[in-house]
Amino acid sequence: MAMPAPQAATRVVAGGQLVFGKPEKAKGGRLLVRSCDNGGGRNGRRVTVEAVNGAVKLNGAAVAADVRQVPAPSSMDDGGDAFRLGKFVEGRLVYRQQFVIRSYEIGPDRTATMETLMNLLQETALNHVMCSGLAGDGFGATRQMSLRKLIWVVTRINIQVNKYSRWGDVVEIDTWVASSGKNGMRRDWIIRDRNTKNMIARATSNWVMMNRETRRLSKIPEEVRQEVLPFYLDRSIITADANGGGRKIEKLTDSTAEHIRSGLAPRWSDMDVNQHVNNVKYIGWILESVPLDVLEDYHLTSITLDYRRECRQSQLLESLTSMTTTTSPATDEPPAVPASSRCCSDLNSTHLIRQQDDGAEIVRARAEWRCKGRPGATKQP
Repeated sequence: MAMPAPQAATRVVAGGQLVFGKPEKAKGGRLLVRSCDNGGGRNGRRVTVEAVNGAVKLNGAAVAADVRQVPAPSSMDDGGDAFRLGKFVEGRLVYRQQFVIRSYEIGPDRTATMETLMNLLQETALNHVMCSGLAGDGFGATRQMSLRKLIWVVTRINIQVNKYSRWGDVVEIDTWVASSGKNGMRRDWIIRDRNTKNMIARATSNWVMMNRETRRLSKIPEEVRQEVLPFYLDRSIITADANGGGRKIEKLTDSTAEHIRSGLAPRWSDMDVNQHVNNVKYIGWILESVPLDVLEDYHLTSITLDYRRECRQSQLLESLTSMTTTTSPATDEPPAVPASSRCCSDLNSTHLIRQQDDGAEIVRARAEWRCKGRPGATKQP
């Protein structure tokens, strides 16, 4: 089979621009490139390169056996892997990873969104499993789970935010796991600012196993339990009753919801490899029914999501929201929020994502909001 002719290439050498010319044929069918010159460069130094089938000479001296083995300069040489893979700390019980907040991960107020934080938590959890050596061929599943066609599904997650990072900030996330009852697992996270080491967010979640073919919940097989047991760390970052994280979330109805948004359609890109909607996607649908002035004037400081059932791409959804001010100690009743008095006090909200055709519950949620202009509001860097 004939080989395609190499194209001219350009590379910066010694401050100037080195231009490889058109190849010439040498004996034996080899390709030869001669007399590549940088023209002197800004520093006046002339560099000549000769290459024969990848063997490179710089000013007549051999510099590499094969041009393909010459590493390209990289600004990530010092510690770059830390932003991609992470490491174990505390005797391999805690997994730690760092992330840069990208421009496409911030919202209108130029800070990372709640969805961004949730995605980073999920990424850290999956990398924890991969780097532990337990990963099978599933999405965060261990080898024994893969053999038994089991997957992890989240039943509840609570995240509390003290400060939202900005574009370009680097965050450091710690995660670990522990048992939760007889057939569940708890996963916790801490998010810190890498520079200050201050905790800026924390989260906890509960997970159970499901058969990926029958879609039925499963007990944890003993073989799987023995796989994950060495990684269990009995440490809670959020107690079950902190900020109502363990309380039952009341169901909204057409009569109790103040705002309803219908016609929400899951996209193909919302699906994960377990063939259901990724758990982070529900945050966006919840916010679809939150009043715009709340989104503009308040920080979402805490949210608890209670996942009730799977959601597939073919299902149309509805988002329901009810907003109240923080419960008054005197009356112990959360009054409704008049539009004229918003941002005078902190808010609580209750949410429901349901199927539009039959009203079947998908996710219940409860959230807390703090006015951006009030003292003690979620701080920004």
